[in-house]
Amino acid sequence: GLFVWRLRNTGARQIPCRLVRLYHVASYRLITFQYFNFLKRMYVTQCNKDLSQRAKPKSDSIVSAFHELQQLDQEKKVVHKISSVSPVHQSWSEMSSRNELREMKSAAETEDSVIAGGAESKEDRQWKEMKLRLDDLPGILARLSKIKLTALVVSTASAGFAMAPVPFELTCFLLASLGTGLASCAANSINQFFEVPFDSNMNRTKNRPLVRGQISPLLAVCFAASCGIPGIALLTLGVNPLTGALGAFNIFLYTCCYTPLKRMSIANTWVGAVVGAIPPVMGWTAATGSLDAGALLLGGILYSWQFPHFNALSWGLREDYSRGGYCMMSVTHPGLCRRVALRHCLALIGLSTVAPVLNITTWTFPVISLPINLYISYLGFRFYRDADRSSSRKLFFCSLWHLPMLLLVMFTCKKSVLEKEDKGELRGGSHEMAMEIRLP
Repeated sequence: GLFVWRLRNTGARQIPCRLVRLYHVASYRLITFQYFNFLKRMYVTQCNKDLSQRAKPKSDSIVSAFHELQQLDQEKKVVHKISSVSPVHQSWSEMSSRNELREMKSAAETEDSVIAGGAESKEDRQWKEMKLRLDDLPGILARLSKIKLTALVVSTASAGFAMAPVPFELTCFLLASLGTGLASCAANSINQFFEVPFDSNMNRTKNRPLVRGQISPLLAVCFAASCGIPGIALLTLGVNPLTGALGAFNIFLYTCCYTPLKRMSIANTWVGAVVGAIPPVMGWTAATGSLDAGALLLGGILYSWQFPHFNALSWGLREDYSRGGYCMMSVTHPGLCRRVALRHCLALIGLSTVAPVLNITTWTFPVISLPINLYISYLGFRFYRDADRSSSRKLFFCSLWHLPMLLLVMFTCKKSVLEKEDKGELRGGSHEMAMEIRLP
């Protein structure tokens, strides 16, 4: 009883306090016009559900990405024809009938074009087997063997043969050129066989035969073997064993050392320069049968020439090389790339001066070759200073004509065999033997 009496007393005391609070709340929260509209909208949406707007979700059909692309192609290929204006004196019935016929014809034509376009797009996107035709095989094999690079290799080997201080022998020259060309074809084919996944990422090499699947890897390996084995055998048996050994070593150096180093270290450029310097040495050894100072000089000229040539080329292909995963100086060490190109441009001047000292050419060779060597050195300095696409392109295109011009000048200034015989410098022996050779 006492507990109930206590509750009643406390409730009676709290009633005035609650009234005061309600009064203060009502005074602070006056009903405005906006609040009245809000209550009205709430009443309409809760009580009168028929008046509320319901957003109906749009039924999206599940369409694959291929069908969406096909629909876009179809929409692009729809042809709209403009109907010709009919004469004024024709009746409305004739005009309407003609318009209907035109619309039916245009609809049929557009349907046919859409169907044909859809079929073509399907065929283009589907995987299909590429059939090899015999007419296309020579061109494919030429691109597989890098026929332009092979022609450069054979020409440098021919220059080494022509610069040798011995009488010219046509049979030996042809055998040496053929064997060197076959060895170069084999090395280039094996190089492309190993670099298919990397060449596919580069714009410069993505159209090579193995990347596009024009020939199978087995056919490429068989072609490399059919070129390499006869080429080395021809150099060894038809020319001399030293030239054959140099050819085999060059194939090994290019395929097993230079090719994997391209993705590991910038040292691949120096190894590749050695590969390019061996062909003129092979030409010299094919003519003389020995490795003399003249062979090393020719190899040194080719070795130094390749740095401005390749560094300028790789400077414009930095994005391609980085995308393909190749470790080149132009990508990882751009400053070193420019310095090395300039150094070897200047080295060409020094090597040209050494040629008459080694009694390979006359003293007119350094003088005549000085302008072209100074010009490529000037372009090398501009490439070192500016290092832009324009300077690299100028240096690269200069290197294309500089090498044949330098070798041609070197051949014209070559010391003749008779002059060396007069000095007793024949391989066979003394001055008396030289006089016997010149006598009838």
